Amino acid sequence: MKKKKQNNGTQQLIGAKSFSRNGLLTTHGELVFFLVAPTNISVLSQDSVTVKVRHLMQLLSAQPDIEIVCLDDCECFESNKEFLSQRINEEPNPKVKALLDRDRKFLDEIQIAMSTARQFMFVYRLRNDSDEQNFANLNRIEKAVTEQGFDVKRAGKSDIKRFLSIYFGYKLIDEELPDTDGEKSAAKWVIPD
Repeated sequence: MKKKKQNNGTQQLIGAKSFSRNGLLTTHGELVFFLVAPTNISVLSQDSVTVKVRHLMQLLSAQPDIEIVCLDDCECFESNKEFLSQRINEEPNPKVKALLDRDRKFLDEIQIAMSTARQFMFVYRLRNDSDEQNFANLNRIEKAVTEQGFDVKRAGKSDIKRFLSIYFGYKLIDEELPDTDGEKSAAKWVIPD
């Protein structure tokens, strides 16, 4: 008897079980995400940047269980640029080649402009404490981050879905993302009796 090949979705591959009241429940515990508004250090003086770095060091010393996540807050254009490069090489018409090249350069400009859009998060892994203890710990962490001069808010379910979709290269659309991997597309293919 042959074993049926199991299809692993993204949820299984990253160990995500479900959304929880505080964040994301994974096979390695519950993760809580704190969104941190980035500071444009290019407009700050050297002394101000030094103070920001010192505040971050103090925060990480006081809260050693916090992890830092940084990702681009936009889509990646690499596959589109590769496609345009391939089309340019294959295209015999010089005028069409020039248009394709302009499109590729335009994508480069957009990507450079968006590369400064970063999403920063602090991640805290909850222990097996009671709900009251977890609530107190999360409030304490949020207060400590704020006291060090960072603009922070706890990520909600839609925030978590959005940055996971960016991380995994999913095309962002205006509609709400489903809670379950493949939920919408699977429902589309159900054939009624």
